[in-house]
Amino acid sequence: MEFNYTENQRMIADMIRDFGAKHIKPKMMEWDESQEFPVEVFKKLGELGLMGVLVPTEYGGSGFGYLEYVTAIAELSKIDGSIGLSMAAHNSLCTGHILQFGNEAQKKQYLPKLATAEWIGAWGLTEPNTGSDAGNMRTVAVQDGDYWVINGAKNFITHGKSGNVAVVIVRTGQVGDSHGMTAFIIEKGTPGFSAGRKEDKLGMRASETTELIFEDCRVHKDQMLGKVGEGFIQAMKVLDGGRISIAALSLGIAQGAFEAALAYSQERSQFNKPISSFQGISFKLADMATEIEAASLLTYQAADMKNRGLNVNKESAMAKLYASEVSVRVANEGVQIFGGYGFTKDYPAEKYYRDAKLCTIGEGTSEIQKLVISRAILK
Repeated sequence: MEFNYTENQRMIADMIRDFGAKHIKPKMMEWDESQEFPVEVFKKLGELGLMGVLVPTEYGGSGFGYLEYVTAIAELSKIDGSIGLSMAAHNSLCTGHILQFGNEAQKKQYLPKLATAEWIGAWGLTEPNTGSDAGNMRTVAVQDGDYWVINGAKNFITHGKSGNVAVVIVRTGQVGDSHGMTAFIIEKGTPGFSAGRKEDKLGMRASETTELIFEDCRVHKDQMLGKVGEGFIQAMKVLDGGRISIAALSLGIAQGAFEAALAYSQERSQFNKPISSFQGISFKLADMATEIEAASLLTYQAADMKNRGLNVNKESAMAKLYASEVSVRVANEGVQIFGGYGFTKDYPAEKYYRDAKLCTIGEGTSEIQKLVISRAILK
């Protein structure tokens, strides 16, 4: 089993490195400080085909598979986790949900705009009181003729304010019923649909996170994805793929933190020697490199299985769990290797450290991944 870069993957990696040096690195700390969501960067990524990596060419996408997708997210996240996160959320969640479960009319209407980043996408499942407990969601849709009237709120929504369209899962049946939820496509500007408070975050600060609020929001039945009651099942399948994207995000952050620490350890001298020559540092680097390699193998294995149409429920959860925890450990050791400078914003270590933690929380916490894995192996 080999996961060496293909020609397409090398092309994507080179393209992103060049793009990042020109369009991301010069401004990323400004965006981080101000929590600015740089929409113009994502428009440019759309021009490069990176906002519709998995979307078939007939709908304006790049038509690539999960190996190329993982490469794109990881390379972006090596530069800035915020950009990698937003690119992944747009591709995997909103766009991915419509691609996987939309009818032909919905695909033709929305995918070309999303794949080119003419429109930015959001996806809403989480609520203030029902994070991992989605079955108890309180955002409710009631049918009124050809329309559904939605009331409630979602939170921790990536692109909740700047997004042009959102896929939202709401309750249409009984509380706790996995067949009591339905997914709808809702466009920005729909009466009764608005963005709420923007979160002030520890890391990933250039990736916008807000509430979505619904007040007697009327949505036509043609905006429903699939059938009534299929929303939760759809969401779980979307998250199977989404977990691969978070594993890739984690992998990229870990690689970025490691490369920064490795370079610094060879430049920084103490006692007339580079600090990399001391076992206290070199053993840290050895552990970091080994764990990153293991996370990479798990991530690309899940991506390869997804490409082949296999069930990746367990494998995507394993990749997401391990890669996200590795990202936190590597970023932590990166700060340690930088020493006092690792605690300052003059060096990149502290940003990798802040950004990495979200990977263990978003799209299912580490604890939820363990639940998914244990259920799979105890069948």
